[in-house]
Amino acid sequence: MRYEGAIYRPPSEADSLILQATVGCSHNKCTFCGSYKDKKFKVRSFEEIAEDIKEAKQFARYIRKVFLADGDALVIPQKRLVPVVQLIRDSFPRLERIGIYGNTKSILKKSVEELKELKNLGVGIVYLGVESGDQVVLDRVCKGTTLDKTAEAARRIKEAGIILSVTVLLGLGGVERSKIHAEETGKFLSRIDPEYTGALSVIIVPGTPLAEEVKKGTFEVPDPYMLLEELAIMIKHTNPTHMFFASNHASNYLPIKGWLPEEKEKLLKRIEHVLNQRDSSLLRPEFMRAL
Repeated sequence: MRYEGAIYRPPSEADSLILQATVGCSHNKCTFCGSYKDKKFKVRSFEEIAEDIKEAKQFARYIRKVFLADGDALVIPQKRLVPVVQLIRDSFPRLERIGIYGNTKSILKKSVEELKELKNLGVGIVYLGVESGDQVVLDRVCKGTTLDKTAEAARRIKEAGIILSVTVLLGLGGVERSKIHAEETGKFLSRIDPEYTGALSVIIVPGTPLAEEVKKGTFEVPDPYMLLEELAIMIKHTNPTHMFFASNHASNYLPIKGWLPEEKEKLLKRIEHVLNQRDSSLLRPEFMRAL
């Protein structure tokens, strides 16, 4: 298998075959993200991807899950993406699901009918970085989209019958917009109603524009307890149909998970207990936090 640069995948794709369909991220302007700064975006050729599939097939024929990397492989034009997905399905007879990152722009480039075509070929889940439900925050971090556009992208994924898994980022509003960011993000999650939501916590990556803002004093990172307060506010304002919510990513100080709305009170009581105790031993140690 040939990989260019560091490879990232969602935690739920830990046991998946990772196929690098694109290199880097087509947007690559978010101020908080340093994941793809060392890569120039490109779509790998069908021949290159096919060679990797052939190699994987030789050593692991009974693969059940495949994840298409890098940052937003869904941006690949439909006429180029369909043959790749078709080959994956044909190559692995026990395949259960193909997962893929998508951003708002890449999703909106595809119609519901095109997304349904991908669904029928095995694409079962799309991972979408929402980050915040506060448009002010999104503009400041150069997300490059609007809440209305992201809501439409989410609607298309769900209408196509594909599972929608989103990520949000605690602390992204800084101290200044901490409560607004948390409340508006909860409201936006209610609006788009994804099946899964993962909450991460902001970690300042050296060399990123956000790191420069911290140095200049124009961005202040919320402390661990303020991040927990954000988490509680976000959960309080999230009222989905049936959604699995988790903050068990390595970047978080307090790992929790549960179904909303069914387990909302349980999650809130867990956070409230830690906030009342103010005992640092109840938090993930700083040296164990990572992206």
